[in-house]
Amino acid sequence: MQVGASREGFALSKQLVEAVRPTKIASRDALLTRALDIAIAFSAIVILLPLLILIVAALKMTSPGPVLFAHRRVGAGGRIFPCYKFRSMVVNSAELLERHLAENPEARAEWARDQKLRDDPRVTRVGRILRRTSFDELPQIFNVLRGDMSIVGPRPIVEAEMIRYRQYIHEYMAVKPGITGLWQISGRNDTTYRRRVALDTAYARSRSIQLDVAIIARTVPAVLFGSGCY
Repeated sequence: MQVGASREGFALSKQLVEAVRPTKIASRDALLTRALDIAIAFSAIVILLPLLILIVAALKMTSPGPVLFAHRRVGAGGRIFPCYKFRSMVVNSAELLERHLAENPEARAEWARDQKLRDDPRVTRVGRILRRTSFDELPQIFNVLRGDMSIVGPRPIVEAEMIRYRQYIHEYMAVKPGITGLWQISGRNDTTYRRRVALDTAYARSRSIQLDVAIIARTVPAVLFGSGCY
């Protein structure tokens, strides 16, 4: 784990929240946020359509199985929704993970700590590229159009992760999960889970249009440099 880089990203995100000095989001801001979400999502589909077609073709040619993967995630108010992604793993990923964790104590400890593996045997060759560039998350644009997610917000979690938020789970469920957010621009997987919870809580308590725009602006360099993506 790149501890120095993750600490720097965490500190910069805290500074961003303090600099914008947002107040609790008002109903007018909520309407503006939804309008911004729809505008960005539709624009992204039009601009990225050739890339989406290319990814679909690459997945079809290199790995058997469906192109899209829908995973149960926790949304605003605790509502469960199908979170869409391009499939980056082999079709028998659950069985492979169980066997890998049983045979590798270090991997088992890493999974228990972060719910992720830096060297994940389930990920396909194309999947590694998609994850490194965050292109695997592009189908979440359709989650935004459905109203399940927002462009900016906490990363959607699975039900098993709710206990890790402890009393802060209420802050997480107070807003829609997002495609990008404070965690995504702060080193992502190079940060600890505790810091992830702190960032999600800070965002939920300080959300505003100004903060969302600032996060979107910092998302582009974060994606280009692939910080914390694996």
